[in-house]
Amino acid sequence: MIILPLEWFPLNKPSAGDYFHMAYNVITPFLLLKLIERSSRAPPRSVVFLGVVTFVMGASIHLVADSINHRLLLSGYQLHLSVRENPIIKDLKPATLIDSFELLYFYDEQLGHLMWYIPFFIILFLYFTGCFSQVNEDQKMPVSGWMLLGPSALYYWYLVTEGQIFELFVLTFLAMVATVIHRRRKGLVPDPNGHFLFLSFSATMCLVAVWVAWLWGDPVLRKKYPGLLYVPEPWAYYTLHVKDRH
Repeated sequence: MIILPLEWFPLNKPSAGDYFHMAYNVITPFLLLKLIERSSRAPPRSVVFLGVVTFVMGASIHLVADSINHRLLLSGYQLHLSVRENPIIKDLKPATLIDSFELLYFYDEQLGHLMWYIPFFIILFLYFTGCFSQVNEDQKMPVSGWMLLGPSALYYWYLVTEGQIFELFVLTFLAMVATVIHRRRKGLVPDPNGHFLFLSFSATMCLVAVWVAWLWGDPVLRKKYPGLLYVPEPWAYYTLHVKDRH
């Protein structure tokens, strides 16, 4: 959306970002199914299928709601403010329209994200449980894995921060740590695929920590994201500090 801005496309038609999101909603569940097929420990098929169906539904809800929300940016909507605090929303008449925009926000940032990311991380964890082998086997991660580690961690960082799913990510990571400890007692260690996924999640935790520390004292973002678990969204930072510079 930064490289191919919304202004280049009719507002009543999908933008380049929308088409990429449509492609993601088809390609990613297909890749998740192929990933599970390659796992040495196949999880229950019904769990995987139910997870993929829920994933597609959640990502599709997010696609529609997010597309509308991004078009509101061109009308002055500010992501670093709540729905009712936005200048273009708070004076709407009749006032019941504000409730409709809050429902749109709920579908975009809450329901869509939960239905999208919960099955996504469950499937990744199920795949991870099958990525173990004996200690005496060759466990070296190939060069390609090390090269992809940075982009993989950056991708998960964006999912965690923009998706506001830090709690879900931490629970998944802790489950992975517990699995590694439990399997080590049985003489099993992560194979190269499991090692790559575990390192990606570890690097993601570091990136999130740096992101939070950098924006810890921002008063505007602090107001939108109150509480102990303060993880600002990159798009909220963009509309607050970057957008007006262009």
